[in-house]
Amino acid sequence: MRAPAWIQAPLRRPAAARMVDRIFLNIAPDTHARDHVLIAPPGRGNIGDQALVEAFVEAVAGHVHVVVRSDADVLVPEHLEDRMTTVPLPALVYGTAIGRARDLRTLATLLAGARSFSVIGADVMDGAYVERASVSRSLLARRAAELGYDSRIVGFSWNKAPSSGAKAALRAASDAGVALYLRDPYSADRARVDGLRVRDAADIVFTAGTRDDDAVARWIPDLEPDGRLALVNASGLVGAAVDAYTETVALLRGHGYRVAIIPHVSRHGADDLPLCRTIAERFEGDDGVTLIPRLLSPGEVRGLGARADIAVTGRMHLAVMSLMAGTPAVTVATQGKVEGLMSLFGTPQLCVEPGDGFERRLRGAVVATLSDLPRMRAAIGARVADVVGLAWANVAGLRAEVKEGVR
Repeated sequence: MRAPAWIQAPLRRPAAARMVDRIFLNIAPDTHARDHVLIAPPGRGNIGDQALVEAFVEAVAGHVHVVVRSDADVLVPEHLEDRMTTVPLPALVYGTAIGRARDLRTLATLLAGARSFSVIGADVMDGAYVERASVSRSLLARRAAELGYDSRIVGFSWNKAPSSGAKAALRAASDAGVALYLRDPYSADRARVDGLRVRDAADIVFTAGTRDDDAVARWIPDLEPDGRLALVNASGLVGAAVDAYTETVALLRGHGYRVAIIPHVSRHGADDLPLCRTIAERFEGDDGVTLIPRLLSPGEVRGLGARADIAVTGRMHLAVMSLMAGTPAVTVATQGKVEGLMSLFGTPQLCVEPGDGFERRLRGAVVATLSDLPRMRAAIGARVADVVGLAWANVAGLRAEVKEGVR
């Protein structure tokens, strides 16, 4: 059995597309349904991906069927147990032809009882990681739109050099009626130049309404009520920068900060935990440095981010979950997505480029932030409401009823 043309080569194999038509022959949106189908990002050891899925489920009205590669990719938190179900379809986005045909039939069953189809776009739409997977996501959304579903790609970045296949597939999805929600103005401008019809938004994690304020007492029990706290994350993507992060921790300690070193991603090929552990070991005997030894829940991260005075991170979603509480987050730039995030808050100085001179640039950004902390916190706080409003655009028409005082 051949893979559907609209997944592998939509412009070269039109005959194979008829297979998809047969699989989805009698599928149409259920106007009375409250269910949604959501294609999750890769997940499995990535707090940011987990936070994206949780935020979407919290934000929409109804039950969400979250399509994953395996049940280990995305955890179902207790507070969402009655709102979401994970559906493992391992071949739908990444797999082989026979497996993909099988998973398409399961997807058709899910769609038969749903009113919308959404993809968490994050940073996986422009082909920077796996072009074939980017194309697959776009084409799934395109086909759902052609069937009449409310189809959208939620809060994603678009870099300066997308792959040609990913760009063509997303343009076709846009032309078919898929709503494209770009999560920062830089990405939106690039996408418009590439001929995409886009809608301005912000990262959907900014809508998240859950926060575990007990996380601070749980992980840093001896932090004084008026003690100053800094979060430091060393990304597995920039492992050569251990010395720069070590200097940063020393700098923060010299300014009287209690430092929590926090991993944000822990999976093969991009594991923060070994780097965070190495940095913490350099401060053995210093009670002012705490290593958080495992990945936390998004709610716990938001609790720590809200209590912190400053964050220094190699991961964008740790920055997001700090900024939403008004906490400045000095962030290492990757793939052009961090610059766009910081533009929403008018704080380009919080964005640090990796590469030669990184140690000097990181130190300079941290020193400048510490010297201007009250003004910077006020400036970020003044923009949070507008950014949160942009983030809610991702679920326009799907949004859960909001009770006054809850969000």
